[in-house]
Amino acid sequence: MKIAIIGATGMVGKVMLKVLEERNFPISELIPVASERSVGKSIEYKGSPYKVVGINDAISMKPKIALFSAGGDTSLKWAPKFAEAGTTVIDNSSAFRMDRDKKLVVPEINANLLTKKDKIITNPNCSTIQLVLALSPLHNKYKMKRVVVSTYQSVSGTGVKAVQQLENEINGIEGEMAYPHPIGRNALPHCDVFEDNGYTKEEMKLAREPQKILDDRTFSVTATAVRIPTSGGHSESVNVQFENDFNLQEVRELLAETKGVIVQDNPSTNTYPMPILAHGKDAVFVGRIRRDETQPNTLNMWIVSDNLRKGAATNTVQIAEHLYVNRLL
Repeated sequence: MKIAIIGATGMVGKVMLKVLEERNFPISELIPVASERSVGKSIEYKGSPYKVVGINDAISMKPKIALFSAGGDTSLKWAPKFAEAGTTVIDNSSAFRMDRDKKLVVPEINANLLTKKDKIITNPNCSTIQLVLALSPLHNKYKMKRVVVSTYQSVSGTGVKAVQQLENEINGIEGEMAYPHPIGRNALPHCDVFEDNGYTKEEMKLAREPQKILDDRTFSVTATAVRIPTSGGHSESVNVQFENDFNLQEVRELLAETKGVIVQDNPSTNTYPMPILAHGKDAVFVGRIRRDETQPNTLNMWIVSDNLRKGAATNTVQIAEHLYVNRLL
């Protein structure tokens, strides 16, 4: 079982390696791939060193699976080449997510759709994954009409440069800026680039991806995505209007029974999800579950998850596990 990690030296690539090791994925040969400036360097996996190779060399080594986390441009150029060579690609970028011929997968929801013919499989946006994992059981029960989501996203979602900007600002150091404004002691309503409709790409991912994952376009999602000065974990304030009424206790039970979801919802003990508690964990945490008293059949809740793990690396590895266990490779 040869596994290539494209972008092995990046933030998500490093977490992928950590998750593969933690979950003891059956790797016979690891092929770490990075940009030319990293070729020849060593990374460590399970206590052993592995030399970083170039992407062309990785294709010729014919890995069974290639986990991509090196940006959309790299995926667009190279993922089809791996697929043509017989490798199954699981892509963490946005390059193929809305392609009708590519499946957008959260394993707990729709991994059953995967077949041996799927050679490029797409990993959803980090904010989308935690959102749909909590919404899916509620949609199945009460039928969603409209979702309004406001995100509070960690700087780690932007990358190393953004994390360094925050650290520099905390320590009073002038340095390179990942954002057009300071992020320390601030909140930027600006995740990704702005599109012609006034929304950012991140907001439009949240609008479009849930419909594809849940295979249902009868509900709508509108989003405002905000970057905040936390170093790990994305939070979401979610307002959901359903066609059918609900019972709050039943909502809590449905969520608690959902694989990958943990309910933290006890205001009397100040128990609710927070990024600091989600850091390093694979679960999606849901709390502040309450009725919207201004609208019928409408629910408010607060969703938090580690964006580098379930929002990226862990979801990718779970897809690989599903393919392996179900002999779809």
